[in-house]
Amino acid sequence: MKFDDKVPIYIQIKNYLYHQILTGTLQPGDKLPSVRQLALDVTANVNTVQRALTEMLSEDIIESQRGKGNFVTTDVDNIKQLRNKLVNEQLTLVYQELHALNLSNDEILSEMKSYMESRDEQHE
Repeated sequence: MKFDDKVPIYIQIKNYLYHQILTGTLQPGDKLPSVRQLALDVTANVNTVQRALTEMLSEDIIESQRGKGNFVTTDVDNIKQLRNKLVNEQLTLVYQELHALNLSNDEILSEMKSYMESRDEQHE
């Protein structure tokens, strides 16, 4: 995994796991790799991986089963809330950046629509 120096590594690990959950690579109820294996997979310190997992446990995105490991929550409402939270964060960033360029809400909508249409044409 390639890390961005501007963002704490444990947050990047959480985002990596969030992405796997939201794209379906990790399904509700799936077992996560062990902390050591995950540290090897993402090339990070075990303590950093444990910090990411601890936060995910407190967010109820993963569940710990004593002696068995960590699992993706089976509570699909929690996963939906995570998706909504992450989408909202990204939209907030885009919105702030475009407003900083002095675009009105109507202009932002128009630009976004044009962008989406051009992306659709590229994929046809």
